[in-house]
Amino acid sequence: MIPKKIKEKILAGQRLERSEALEIYSSENIFDIARLANKVAIRYNDNKVYFILNRHINPTNICINRCKFCAFSRSKGQEGAYELTIDEIINKIKEDSIKFNIPIREVHIVGGLHPQWQFDYYLRMLKEIKNNFPHIAIKAFTAVEIDYMSKISGLDIVETLSALKKNGLDILPGGGAEIFAEKIRQQLCPEKIKGERWLEIMEIAHNLGIKTNASMLYGHVESIEDRVDHLIRLRDLQDKTNGFQAFIPLAYHPKNNQMGGYYTSAIEDLKTIALSRLVLDNFPHIKAYWVMLGQKISQIALLFGADDIDGTVIEEKITHLAGSTSPQIMHKDILINIIKKTGKRPVERDAFYNIIEEIS
Repeated sequence: MIPKKIKEKILAGQRLERSEALEIYSSENIFDIARLANKVAIRYNDNKVYFILNRHINPTNICINRCKFCAFSRSKGQEGAYELTIDEIINKIKEDSIKFNIPIREVHIVGGLHPQWQFDYYLRMLKEIKNNFPHIAIKAFTAVEIDYMSKISGLDIVETLSALKKNGLDILPGGGAEIFAEKIRQQLCPEKIKGERWLEIMEIAHNLGIKTNASMLYGHVESIEDRVDHLIRLRDLQDKTNGFQAFIPLAYHPKNNQMGGYYTSAIEDLKTIALSRLVLDNFPHIKAYWVMLGQKISQIALLFGADDIDGTVIEEKITHLAGSTSPQIMHKDILINIIKKTGKRPVERDAFYNIIEEIS
């Protein structure tokens, strides 16, 4: 059971301490956890659940890093390696907008750290997307990619982000955070930037007026204490900058990588969503990412504190290569139906959570 004093604290809108967050997660009463998280979600967003018409693009899987949990990365010349031209990226957006008959409002771009692409390639990519689709918001490049672009360009992070923003970057996605605990990070991705560097880059982005998301990869070798620590570090940065739009818990997938292991359980997924909503009291949105959770668990997560189910997505490669069994696209009518069946109100949004349409 969750102690009465913790329940009262949550209902009063008071901040949870680290020990209290751990106590909530250790509770076996998931219905209590769900009720509390759902009440907090309603406090933030009434009964709304958001979705967006978006398209994922992964420009290349060629990467200098070899994160042990990653099934996506390849070396140049390796079987399955690919790299898209800017024209190919533009054509994907054009063709899919017509094929699926949707007005794409956001393009989500993340990829490998290509050993030969220069910084100018990324600037031209952004500029060409904006020139062809001025109405589309560009959410692109993890903090890991930003750090890499800084190195290959010889610019500092402020200069790197400023140049990207000038050429069309609107928002940073939340990827690359994984788990901040350094011992765990060394097991997962020793070549990747440290957690402190990820937080530093996000803080700089926020100070430049670039909104971002945040994420956490859970279910591999980390402890519950590591998860809570991760959430509290994000909460601390949000106190300083108020630049995070949404938090996305990312469930680990064990296929085709060096880590192996197991898929997360439904209970683990739902508890993590709920705990995120309860701890991150300064984050406006918690996302149930259907690509990783699957349609049904994502739907239940909307009763465990999540208020966003992402969007149409259209093409996602990174998680599917690691064993995701979810579809490659979720049509608008299906998203609406998923949300309505929970008793929530579907809301189509843009990339900045401005409401486009409330659906009755």
